[in-house]
Amino acid sequence: MLSLSKYILPRTFGDESSFLPVQASKASVSVDTLYNFLTFISIVVFVILMGAMVYFVVKYRRRSEQDKVEYLPGSHILEFIWSFIPFVTFLGIFYWGWVVYKNTRQFPEDAINIHVTGFQWAWTVQYANGKTSANEVTVPVNERVILNMRSKDVLHSFFVPSFRIKQDVVPGYITKLSFIATKVGKYRIFCAEYCGTAHSGMIGWVNVVEKPSFIEYLNTDETKGLSLVELGERTYKSLCIVCHSTDGSKVIGPSFKGLYGSVRTLADGSTVTGDDNYIRDSILNPNAMLLEGFPAGQMPVFQGTLNEDQITQVIEYIKSIE
Repeated sequence: MLSLSKYILPRTFGDESSFLPVQASKASVSVDTLYNFLTFISIVVFVILMGAMVYFVVKYRRRSEQDKVEYLPGSHILEFIWSFIPFVTFLGIFYWGWVVYKNTRQFPEDAINIHVTGFQWAWTVQYANGKTSANEVTVPVNERVILNMRSKDVLHSFFVPSFRIKQDVVPGYITKLSFIATKVGKYRIFCAEYCGTAHSGMIGWVNVVEKPSFIEYLNTDETKGLSLVELGERTYKSLCIVCHSTDGSKVIGPSFKGLYGSVRTLADGSTVTGDDNYIRDSILNPNAMLLEGFPAGQMPVFQGTLNEDQITQVIEYIKSIE
């Protein structure tokens, strides 16, 4: 059973009196300022319009059948004023919004470039030195970062509420997003574009650390000293946990509990033994041997995402789940 706690937006460094996520990037301050202005001006206009409406309804209500409305000549000056003032205000808001947006489109050459790939239903991350991770982007605080984003299958959207940034990730096209994180901490990543059955589980973290910690992270082999089962469990938790349980419960895909060595019935009525080759082929080409009761197209193809070592680690982990 999946825990609902993983979907709750954390309030790291948050103000309990605020109804918005914590501000954790330079863009978040300017976005919230514009948002607050729009809220304020909307309230002011609402009060003026509703107040005027109530006043006119009361003052000029019809009191008897003999009441006649007197002729009121129009005023071109008044009509110009109540048209011109909103026009200028809207132009100012448009320019303000464009400036805020433009600040997220800055791509200087000395920025830190990170490659992010979205697929159903996870994010994979690769740094310039070749280090990779899944569902977690680690960045230094107060440094400009550029995300170069791709999709392997359908349309996704990379959304970090605490940074006030969001960018569509489009198949066959590289999209970019720029930001400067200003507070050390962990902040949720969501996919903000419906992308299939497990869309709500396509979440991750942006881990903001000090510059020395970031350099150490890039140059540290986090898998050193771990067994194959432990390494496979790490991969399972980052890429497989949304669709496959380990307790026998049916989620989107079949459970890993008791999978290895068992005889499974395929969609065409034939049977297959859950050995090493079956698991490997199911990872690389999941639609080739569909199990009975599970439709095609639910599992992404991990060809090119997982290397042979990682596949071996996943197989060893599945073997350990009896």
